[in-house]
Amino acid sequence: MVITVDKSYRHKRDLTEQQLFAVVEKNTPAFCKAPLFPQDEPEAFTFLLDKEKIEQLNLWEWFRNYAKEAQVSTAGIRGPQNILYPWDTRFPINQVGIVLATLGKSLVARETAGGKPVEKIAGCEVRYNSQKYVELIARIQAAQGIRTYVPKGFGTLPIWMASFLIFMLDLDGGEHVTSSHSVSTKNATKDLNNQGSQYLPEESMRFVNKIEEILKTAETEGYPIQFSAVTDEHIDFERLDELHDGIQLYVGYLKSGVATVANLNLIREVKPAIVVDCVGGCMYRPMRAIFERLGIAASIRWLHVEADPLYHNIGKLERNPKTGDAEFYDLGCDFSILDVVKSAAYATKLQAQPIGTIIEATDPDGDRLIVCEIEDASRADTLQQLGVDFLTLDNNRVLTIYTPNQAFLMLMDFHTKQLKTAGLWEDHPRFMIKTTPSALAWDQWGAANGVNVINVPVGFKEIASIMKKIERQLADTPDAPVVVADVYGETLSLGVQPRLIFAGEESGGMITGPEEPIKSHSGRTAIAMREKSAGESMVLVTALAAHCKQANIALSDYLADVFRESQISATCDVREDITYYNESEPNPEKLRGAKQEGEAKRDKNDRFFLGIAIALREGKIDVAQARSILSDAFPNLDFTALEDVRFVGDGSYLKFRDKFVEVRKSGTDAKTKAYASGADKEECRRFAKAFGETSGDLTELYRAQIGQTYLRDVENRARQIYDEFQSA
Repeated sequence: MVITVDKSYRHKRDLTEQQLFAVVEKNTPAFCKAPLFPQDEPEAFTFLLDKEKIEQLNLWEWFRNYAKEAQVSTAGIRGPQNILYPWDTRFPINQVGIVLATLGKSLVARETAGGKPVEKIAGCEVRYNSQKYVELIARIQAAQGIRTYVPKGFGTLPIWMASFLIFMLDLDGGEHVTSSHSVSTKNATKDLNNQGSQYLPEESMRFVNKIEEILKTAETEGYPIQFSAVTDEHIDFERLDELHDGIQLYVGYLKSGVATVANLNLIREVKPAIVVDCVGGCMYRPMRAIFERLGIAASIRWLHVEADPLYHNIGKLERNPKTGDAEFYDLGCDFSILDVVKSAAYATKLQAQPIGTIIEATDPDGDRLIVCEIEDASRADTLQQLGVDFLTLDNNRVLTIYTPNQAFLMLMDFHTKQLKTAGLWEDHPRFMIKTTPSALAWDQWGAANGVNVINVPVGFKEIASIMKKIERQLADTPDAPVVVADVYGETLSLGVQPRLIFAGEESGGMITGPEEPIKSHSGRTAIAMREKSAGESMVLVTALAAHCKQANIALSDYLADVFRESQISATCDVREDITYYNESEPNPEKLRGAKQEGEAKRDKNDRFFLGIAIALREGKIDVAQARSILSDAFPNLDFTALEDVRFVGDGSYLKFRDKFVEVRKSGTDAKTKAYASGADKEECRRFAKAFGETSGDLTELYRAQIGQTYLRDVENRARQIYDEFQSA
């Protein structure tokens, strides 16, 4: 059943888009409106790139920015685009850039293959121009002799399905056009390697260097870039169609893991039905088909099923929330941010849904999941005590919004209990992989349940990197304990033939590991898939929801039980996102200037904490001095309980006796993110807010004990530390 959205919301959405289009049109000069190469030409053609075009399109500046982001990006190389004129090279994401990047990657792939045929996959979600980008990617690759598997009509495909198919079909990699849950005017390409994992920076730099070679050649002698015909034999629409875009293969994978007979039986009995909000619409078609094949479709109600690059108006504001100025402002569609959930207008859209209804909200590319529940308003005090956020829907109902930290804690606990009930838990030692800013409660739960916890930097590619290190040991020495080092430098013994119980991050992405290794068609094995998947987590969440319904308890009651049973003290978590500019600014010159100014502020904030972490690591200061420096800079905060300040690969982690606070700069934008987890939510919020918003100005004490000169090299030292962790 599909929940019908009132026509007034569709009308409002259309007005927003018209206003957005008008602003973009106004800010696009005439010389940017003519396409640089044919847009609707199905036959093969050549685009000659030469010195004149490089200068005209300012491609060296584009390249410098692209290369800079490739070195640090945690989630694909993303940026704003001109949604009406996507060849506009004044924006970081544009057709010429996509073509150059694809050509660079194609040349590297052919060199790496050593004469063997290269096969890749390409897909996208719902953003503006995404399908055209996929077409260009496929045609450039085809012209280079690379077979590219694409959905019919270059249609949508969730990122996790692309990753899954790369591994299962033993492909050489893939491209996915997505910018996750960021604003509607942004786009990106996520480069997937032959494991289905996102590229690490060193992998990205190989094709970045190739792009530089192309530009240099084009400047001196011209470079003809070949586009194949749409009908070229190397562009394969048939294989994915035969595989139903991977649905049947993925159902088999789910049945080997979270889609157990016990879980499916639970789901079939659930009442009221679960509401799945397919934000952006990309997830509706594949998940409906998956649920039908699993026999649980009757337990689901669907919301926002149409593919929509404006995300059904979710996250869209008419005023800048920071300045109050009247302008188009996009919050994106990250449902872990309360203001985004408010903009979804659930009070009206879910008016007919009873108390006890659980809502699962995905993001546009289907890799993240946020869990909510409609509860009785009388439970407000209980929810506050638990640290669960909620919004008022009406006099009788509130909507709880569980952070991924809270939702995933419940999921790992439920999954564990299901394995114990099935008599499987003792068959293997268990471990989890988590990113450092994810909840301290996860570490405490692991300690209470005999699960080793491996901490890594932010980004699912970091989780995948650890998986591959474990798999190498399982292959080389299957009868020996697996030993790995985490980003803190601690060595962990995972036991003989360990199994992954959970891998995830606080931003909403997770996977589990099946009891038996996953095997690809050619016999490759893996302990788990390489990309986070709301498709997988959705099945587990729905089973948990059904369990709670059967027990006549709310999710918040289950969360309270987990806290009690595992003696978790760090029951609260917060995240403060500081965005230094309006990402939806339509004028690229203003946008570029605002972003550069924001990046300077972001970097200054980052260096302040990074300097303390590196100085402490190298013995320039001790913990007592670190406490003094921080107390001097933040006189309203108490640092008595501070035990350590660590660099954790992409941020600074302050470990206290009763909590942690982490500050890290975004790898994709002019943003600072500050996280905290502990027993007191308001205290966590004070620390996170203060750290995230600080200017990074150095106090006299900071200058005296660490110094401005020392700070100049801390980023290079941090990079060396990260590289050592990766190569360990």
